[in-house]
Amino acid sequence: MKRLFSSRDLWNLIIPLIIEQFLLIFVGLADSVMVASVGEEAVSAVSLIDSVMILLINAFTALATGGAIIAGQSIGKGKPEEGCLVVDQLVLFISWLSVVIMALLYLGKPFVLHVVFGNIDRLVMKNCNIYLLIVAASIPFIALYNAGAAIYRAMGDSRTPMLMSLLMNGLNLLGNAVLIYGMGMGIEGAAIPTLVSRIFAGIVMVVLLLNPKKTLHATKLLGIRLNSGILKKILSIGIPYGLENSMFQLGKILVLSLVSTFGTVSIAANAVSNSVCTFAVLTGLATGYALSSVTAQCVGAGDYEQVRYYTKKIMSIAYISMFLMNVLIVLLLPVIMKVYSLSPETGALASRIIIYHSICAVLIWPSSFTLSNALRASNDARYCMVVSVLSMWIFRIGFSYVLAQYFQMGVLGIWVAMTIDWLVRTILFIVRYIRGKWQFIKI
Repeated sequence: MKRLFSSRDLWNLIIPLIIEQFLLIFVGLADSVMVASVGEEAVSAVSLIDSVMILLINAFTALATGGAIIAGQSIGKGKPEEGCLVVDQLVLFISWLSVVIMALLYLGKPFVLHVVFGNIDRLVMKNCNIYLLIVAASIPFIALYNAGAAIYRAMGDSRTPMLMSLLMNGLNLLGNAVLIYGMGMGIEGAAIPTLVSRIFAGIVMVVLLLNPKKTLHATKLLGIRLNSGILKKILSIGIPYGLENSMFQLGKILVLSLVSTFGTVSIAANAVSNSVCTFAVLTGLATGYALSSVTAQCVGAGDYEQVRYYTKKIMSIAYISMFLMNVLIVLLLPVIMKVYSLSPETGALASRIIIYHSICAVLIWPSSFTLSNALRASNDARYCMVVSVLSMWIFRIGFSYVLAQYFQMGVLGIWVAMTIDWLVRTILFIVRYIRGKWQFIKI
């Protein structure tokens, strides 16, 4: 039997995805260091506004994933022209939706600043207002960038999104360095480069999508008519995945509010652990994107034996790569603690959390998060959404309060609750995958 993807194809897909994820995390850390030089008010403002922006970006990423899966299935069917129609509808819908959301954010700015964020310091509020005014204008462009990146990955090309991410984030860092360090600007020096870099990335990605030599491409930009049939297919995956991502982000915010009640040591240890542990799951995230792209084409071809073959192969890569990454993190813990200059008590707590997280990440994270990408790409997005949302609210959030407060485990209890959520998701996703009902779901 001829395989749709060779081993070389898989590595050409996975390696750029890993590099891209690493760049995103690394640039995010470097960006936060630059903003910190402006002052605590600027750091607080960026953190608050970015929590809203991440929520919106996750929604656009989910819609882009829905479009990419349907387009990828068209390639598997041997009907790339249908995939091009999907690209047209995705670009049309995500453009209009992002403009509407941007307008609503501007109109609802007083609500966001004074109701959602509540009673915050006057200088922080001023910085929030400036940052939001500038960065909100980037929403349509980051939405288009995400759509284009997802479509390119659906074709098995993860190198192009990686290079675009490198350019976008590099431009952002360069702009920060010039405006903050060179020109002595305040919060505007952090906001303007973010806007400019996203505009650049969005425009270039649209130009790349118009390349007729690509298997999947936009046929035109103007005069596209809404196709309700194709749009329903995109939304059948995009909406459940979007709700799943949004609820996940909301859950993180609720859990953070609980962490803040445990004192400075716990807050600092939790913050450092979060930063370090983003690297711990980096390869799992990358292989998840790869699994989604590969599975979509196999499903389109109606070849579920190859879905199982590639799922097993990519999951093996996810487990091995996460094992290596987490072993490295644990070995480097003494160095990491020195870099953060933590007190002995905070360092000890952070180390316990990171070691616990690494053990659980190696054992169950891929089955909890990477595997679900195969189910979504097989049109089983609704099941993934129901499991993820219920597990998060019952186990991650519910058990956080039970373990952290009732059993007095403090911030470590919150991390234990998170891994219980992972375990529940792992069991339910593996059972679903083994039973094979996802093979018979049609859109």
